Amino acid sequence: MATIKQVAQRAGVSVGTVSNILAGLPSVAGELRERVERAMVELQYEPSQVARSLKSKKTRTLAMVISDITNPFFPLLVRGAEDEAARQGYMLAIFNTDDDLEREQQICRSLTARGLDGLLLVPSLERGDSGHVERLQARGMKVVYLDRKPEGVDVDAVLVDNVGGVAKGIVHLAEQGARRIGYLGGEMKLHISAERKEGYERGMAAAGLAVDPDLVWEADFRLESAWRVAREVLAGRRLDAVFVANLPMALGWMRAMGEKGFAAPRDLLLATFDHLVILDSFRPRLTAVAQPSYEIGRQGVKLLLERIANPGRETQLVRMGTELRIGETSVRGV
Repeated sequence: MATIKQVAQRAGVSVGTVSNILAGLPSVAGELRERVERAMVELQYEPSQVARSLKSKKTRTLAMVISDITNPFFPLLVRGAEDEAARQGYMLAIFNTDDDLEREQQICRSLTARGLDGLLLVPSLERGDSGHVERLQARGMKVVYLDRKPEGVDVDAVLVDNVGGVAKGIVHLAEQGARRIGYLGGEMKLHISAERKEGYERGMAAAGLAVDPDLVWEADFRLESAWRVAREVLAGRRLDAVFVANLPMALGWMRAMGEKGFAAPRDLLLATFDHLVILDSFRPRLTAVAQPSYEIGRQGVKLLLERIANPGRETQLVRMGTELRIGETSVRGV
């Protein structure tokens, strides 16, 4: 295996010149840089990432902490972030919290010791303690929030238009003739839950419909909890339609409907927030508000690298749009 000294000898330059080129310093250019790069190719030289990190104070590695790897929303988000990181010469380390604040705090404590360059964070509790993130920032770690953002925290973030997305879904259900439209949301400790519920209320108002508090329920964004709620609801309450705040809960609702002998759209119109392309292969196709998961991850990395390059710039909040994809579960007469 070739050494940096051998590269320098082959190129006819000093070891320091080779080291500066490896560190990406702009002070070495033109013919000298070409000679060094040609020597590295000829000798099949592989630079030590550890050595480069010690010199540049950068590991070229980012961390990504997500709240629930089993939620189908997150794999595409991770893929978007990983693709953009790789495109810009970075590795991406993935961590999962299972929406456990203590686990999130533990992971964040370990990140400083790992010497990572920046953090993409889907927080487990948006209205909980964010002191662990503030401590990371105080030590120089650059942070970008994805999907969720704690209130009152001045940090870059890439979020989704939750309010507008749900409102579009509710208006669509009303246009199909539904009047008693129920809503199953997530835990209100999460800001996205509050936003999606606001979208439900705005959609009902836009359709000229009153919100019935008895037709609004809360679960924990997971299939099992939604299944339990739906079993109770379907046993006694009359509904024309229901909007469910994420895909795992929608699948739990559909499971309960099947157990009760109900089907959408025959007995109940159904729409949800979140969309997976694979679900289009099943019938009836589920009506869903699609959010740009891949692009959220990609934009998050771009925002994080901009922050690393320019720590003093103003905080940026990117709010991404949604698309209503109409399937059979919400259309009368199919």
